[in-house]
Amino acid sequence: MTSERPPTIDLRAARRWQQMPPSASPWLHEEVARRMAERLACIKLQPANWAHWEPVRGGLQAHALLAERYPQADCLVTEFQPARLAYATKALAKPWWQPSRWTGKATRFEVPAEGAAQMLWANMALHMTDDPSALMAQWQHALAVDGFLMFSCLGPDTLQELRPLYQSLGWPEPAHEYTDMHDWGDMLLAAGFADPVMDMERIVLTFETPERLLHELRGLGRNLHPQRFQGLRGRQWRAKLLQALAAKPLQLTFEVVYGHALKPAPRLDVRPETVLSLAQMRETLNQRKTYPKNP
Repeated sequence: MTSERPPTIDLRAARRWQQMPPSASPWLHEEVARRMAERLACIKLQPANWAHWEPVRGGLQAHALLAERYPQADCLVTEFQPARLAYATKALAKPWWQPSRWTGKATRFEVPAEGAAQMLWANMALHMTDDPSALMAQWQHALAVDGFLMFSCLGPDTLQELRPLYQSLGWPEPAHEYTDMHDWGDMLLAAGFADPVMDMERIVLTFETPERLLHELRGLGRNLHPQRFQGLRGRQWRAKLLQALAAKPLQLTFEVVYGHALKPAPRLDVRPETVLSLAQMRETLNQRKTYPKNP
């Protein structure tokens, strides 16, 4: 995969999504974070510090799981939007009566400096960015040498029930396209990571009503497809969508991609420099022109 921006993500729509007010972390994101945390048991490295990348949308409950796994590690919480930063600061503040508030490691709310983190945790963010290569470069910059990245995102089979439904109704795509895990692996290598390990699973959610299904979708994200319907849908369109959903099994498939990669030491392809004087160079050239005589 090239480092170009995803062709089915509208840049302006992605930026508007990033600026939306904060809300509680979606249930699916929390569940994916819990499953990704279980994968940490396979990693022997115990980071002395780690960074939690945009936890408000990625899963605030997962922060406690990670803090419990690495109780002696410092933590950096990174949120770029001021309202989400304030939300995270309040949500992750330890109560005054909790002993770990006074004895545990401190949590700092800031963007990691270069090489500041031995582990970077980024849950369910990559599929909603308009420039994934730039985001991976930020992660690589924040990691220390031999540090590791843990991330998750949605894959191509996500919302496979909605796409044919929208097509049958003559509507534009219900969501932008999601990148295959093998392409994510290629992009990690291009960003300077090493030994990427990719995995995926499908999670199928069922719902009691079409209204509950739509409510869950709104919490997960937005349709960033450039060819999406550009205006506001009316009540008649919503009623038609609810009717179409009610005629089918109320379930949605989410392909979840998990990724893990290391930041290697910089490669130094520098050859040792040899300095010769003009006289030495002439002598070297003369020696090369000298051939042994025939016996």
